[in-house]
Amino acid sequence: MQSVQILHLYISPEHNFFGHHGQPAGRAQVIEVDSVECVAGKGLVGDRFFGWKENYKGQVTFFAQEVYESLCRRFQVSDVAPSVFRRNIISCGVDLNALIGQEFEVQGVRFAGVEESKPCYWMNQAFAEGAEEAMKGNGGLRARILTSGVLRRQ
Repeated sequence: MQSVQILHLYISPEHNFFGHHGQPAGRAQVIEVDSVECVAGKGLVGDRFFGWKENYKGQVTFFAQEVYESLCRRFQVSDVAPSVFRRNIISCGVDLNALIGQEFEVQGVRFAGVEESKPCYWMNQAFAEGAEEAMKGNGGLRARILTSGVLRRQ
């Protein structure tokens, strides 16, 4: 398997979009961290989905730096950080869609790729009008954490 490089690690203690349909987006801060503790079957310590549901398919989310850069070029955006997508791990060097249905390892932590982290209409507000459509098929990866450990930004 290709080596996965972690460029950014994000956690957020509250939801901004999830559960806000028909309401304004929340204002919970996305916090960039240098390292994060992954707990098998639970999620990332300090994140809004930690321990949220048993066997939850989105205990952690990945998003490709390459997709972020492509969206920035397409929409001529230069002043929006990848944190607006509210994915936990911004990675590079791997096709995240190829990990759907696969077990994989990053920095000694094992994950199970579950499904695409599908974009929603909030992406048009958070990034640029048209982002939801442009991200279809490249919204990132939802995964379960199979073994506990610590991930570090590289």
